[in-house]
Amino acid sequence: MKVKFFFVAAVLSVGYLHAQEDTTAKSLNEVIVTAGKVQQKLLETGKVITVISKQTIERSAGKDIAQLLTEQAGIVINGATSNTGKDKSFYLRGAANGYTVILMDGVPVNDPSFSGAFDLRMLPLDQVERIEIVKGAQSTLYGSDAVAGVVNIITKKGADKALRFYGNASAGSYNSYKFATGIRGTVEKINYNLVYSHFESKGISEAADTTTAKSFDKDGFLNNAISFNADAPVMKQVRILPFFRYSYIQGGYDGGAFTDAPDTYNSSLTSTGTALEFKYKKGLAKALFCYDKMERNYTSAWGPYGYNGNNKIAELFAHYQLNDHVKVLAGTEYRFQQNLDSNVNTGSIYATLFLQKLNGFYLEAGGRYNKHSKYGNNFTYSINPSFVLNERFKFFINVATAFKAPGISQLYGIFGANPLLKPEQSFTWETGANTTLFSNKAEIRIVFFNRRMKDVIIYNSMTYPSKYTNLDKQNDHGFEIEPSIQFNKKLQLKMYYSFVDGSVTTQSASRKDTTYFNLLRRPKHSVGATISYQATPQLFVSTGFNNYSKRSDKNFDVYPAQSVTLDSYLLWNIYAEYKVAGSKLGIFADAKNLFNNKYQEVYGYSAAGFNFMAGLRLSL
Repeated sequence: MKVKFFFVAAVLSVGYLHAQEDTTAKSLNEVIVTAGKVQQKLLETGKVITVISKQTIERSAGKDIAQLLTEQAGIVINGATSNTGKDKSFYLRGAANGYTVILMDGVPVNDPSFSGAFDLRMLPLDQVERIEIVKGAQSTLYGSDAVAGVVNIITKKGADKALRFYGNASAGSYNSYKFATGIRGTVEKINYNLVYSHFESKGISEAADTTTAKSFDKDGFLNNAISFNADAPVMKQVRILPFFRYSYIQGGYDGGAFTDAPDTYNSSLTSTGTALEFKYKKGLAKALFCYDKMERNYTSAWGPYGYNGNNKIAELFAHYQLNDHVKVLAGTEYRFQQNLDSNVNTGSIYATLFLQKLNGFYLEAGGRYNKHSKYGNNFTYSINPSFVLNERFKFFINVATAFKAPGISQLYGIFGANPLLKPEQSFTWETGANTTLFSNKAEIRIVFFNRRMKDVIIYNSMTYPSKYTNLDKQNDHGFEIEPSIQFNKKLQLKMYYSFVDGSVTTQSASRKDTTYFNLLRRPKHSVGATISYQATPQLFVSTGFNNYSKRSDKNFDVYPAQSVTLDSYLLWNIYAEYKVAGSKLGIFADAKNLFNNKYQEVYGYSAAGFNFMAGLRLSL
């Protein structure tokens, strides 16, 4: 009933907004870089893009990056509000974990030792300036794993003077402490940023404690991270952009649903590289190289074990503006991935054609050819036409294919490896409209999508010996509604409603195909709203809620695994900050789950009750 109520409210809001008039669309003129690898305005691309701004990130000081992302339409980070150190699974539009590419400043950071998925616990929000989310199949520009979309996490950069100091310190529930300190600036035209972040928490028991004694131990979490980047002009038209990042996490975990255990883990990520940019009159060329090294270690009753892997990526691309209406982009990329003693490599070439400003018509069309060292070659394409009217209304249709290459452990691992695996392939279409109305004070976006996958890789226990194989088909579909209203300079309301449904077609024990719903831990319905109010030039307050419908899960601690249903839940949060000393110092408080609701994101595992963080943010 709650979901239906908020859905009706959203629809009524949409109807109200469409009754208004408008002349310009400021938001459609916002510049983004992720959709096409080059700077372009939102109105120039038909892709579905969400931008989390610098201001929003600053006002999320009591959250981590998983909690911030899971509040966006179409995104569920399973584990975001469970114990701080619990693993986080990224579900974009219902796609499984590992089907969304995570970028850091435009460079992929997916982990070959972790099924291609990036561990969001590695990245402190303190080091992030801005986030761009591009939904839909994006393999044409970003290669393997970009089945559901791409998230580009853009880190903080330099400042407008030689030296600026910034940082924050906070404390809160579960004996949690966080601080970050950094310097940034520009010296002799060299732009730089250096920041160190620390977070630790005693946490809660990862497993839900249903015993009478309530004796489960707490599973703590620790994160230390350092990040450095620079932007140095070599000559008038050439810049070099080196970077270095290191993050270390450690924590405790339990033995399963409702099962306490003294198990521990630690992981580290080292990422370094550089980019070289050459600007010319009608375009830009960019070469980059990066190296990522991931190490993960676990200690449990089964004994110590670990994984490690590394990525090497070299890429060169360039774009050229032929005239006012035509732009082209072309590039080549080489990826080398290693996990323990095994490795794979992929070489790719890609190209995209941009048509612009043809009486409001825009088009992006491109293709990518990949040569993989194990399975051979494959090709993906994307076609993204859109039409813009008076720079305030945009209609778009996107058609694209994507792929996910088999992981190294699936090709070479000790459990069920199959060197004959093919890549998983998807076909996605989406259509919708975006409009800004009411003198630029109101905006709405509506999107419908459908994603079909084939050759989905599963661990097939029906064969002997059991092994990974390309067997399943996956069909997902849904829609998103995102209205917002800027009532005046002080008051803003943002809302969303997301629906996703999906089913897998697989072969049963009788060798017949069977189809059933399989989006475990992913709600069909999710609703959110945030009201922000700049009460005075110094005082800002916001409050918001997120409601998630019932979800299916399984109890994997019994055989065969039993289906269970997780209850719906609502989270209500409130944030306030007060700036003093000419906005150089901010005092903030962030309270979450004000109703202290009891729920589970994963069957048999704890979720946080009422909790808060409060502290200071400084910028000099």
